[in-house]
Amino acid sequence: MALRFHFTAFSLILLLFPLLLHAKTLKRDMKALNEIKASLGWRVVYAWVGDDPCGDGDLPPWSGVTCSTQGDYRVVTELEVYAVSIVGPFPTAVTNLLDLTRLDLHNNKLTGPIPPQIGRLKRLRILNLRWNKLQDVIPPEIGELKSLTHLYLSFNSFKGEIPKELANLPALRYLYLQENRLIGRIPPELGTLQNLRHLDVGNNHLVGTIRELIRIEGCFPALRNLYLNNNYLTGGIPAQLANLTNLEILYLSYNKMSGIVPLAISHIPRLTYLYLDHNQFSGRIPDAFYKHSYLKDMYIEGNAFKPGVKPIGIHKVLELTDTEFLV
Repeated sequence: MALRFHFTAFSLILLLFPLLLHAKTLKRDMKALNEIKASLGWRVVYAWVGDDPCGDGDLPPWSGVTCSTQGDYRVVTELEVYAVSIVGPFPTAVTNLLDLTRLDLHNNKLTGPIPPQIGRLKRLRILNLRWNKLQDVIPPEIGELKSLTHLYLSFNSFKGEIPKELANLPALRYLYLQENRLIGRIPPELGTLQNLRHLDVGNNHLVGTIRELIRIEGCFPALRNLYLNNNYLTGGIPAQLANLTNLEILYLSYNKMSGIVPLAISHIPRLTYLYLDHNQFSGRIPDAFYKHSYLKDMYIEGNAFKPGVKPIGIHKVLELTDTEFLV
């Protein structure tokens, strides 16, 4: 009987041993998150109980931390700590969480630069840092995040030029860079992004022309929304812009653009919102725009159009909710 008991107990241990292994959180991730917890004094600390961010025994995972099992260990795959008034520099220890697929620290008070070590997060799909006080240049190392689909850097204080390395992100679908202090020209290399649906570089200090931006043949094949507003763009609207056949929103307001509005733009089949206001456009707007089956709004005020040129729509401010893009 005793032999049978020992055999049964031994068998049970063998069965449970893999489960015990799976319960272990990778020390690298535990160290990184405990460093963050100790150094920043985040307001979420009250919910970050214990030493194991993935949960330990009766303790649940830390708030905003998502873990998954890989092999014999649990690893941190998502870190979402937003709108809790985190103060201080970007936590470099985050870049040690090498299995992260989502990093969301938006709407806090993070300062300083994004460290170049951000390029280590090769599995990252969503990087959301908007609505902080981040500064310095956008690190070109972000271009090493080949899995990235959503990049939100808007509403910060980034300066310098838009790094052309962002064109090295083959999966990128949404790129938000508005409301910063970016200068120089928009890299035309961004046009090679085959999956890019939304590009917003509004409210910066950018220069150049649309012709330069779309100079690469076959550029922006999937682009739906193009926001170039509130910059210092010059030149006209090139007829070749009509080659962006998926375009739905074209936002050119508050630049220094001039010339006529080419008829070809009215041939963009699903163009829905066209913002031309507060530039130096002149001449007449072709009748085809007024007969366009999709065009709901066309803003024209603050230009030099001939008398009789009329807007289209009721002129509500266009606002797209964040949830439309967090998919």
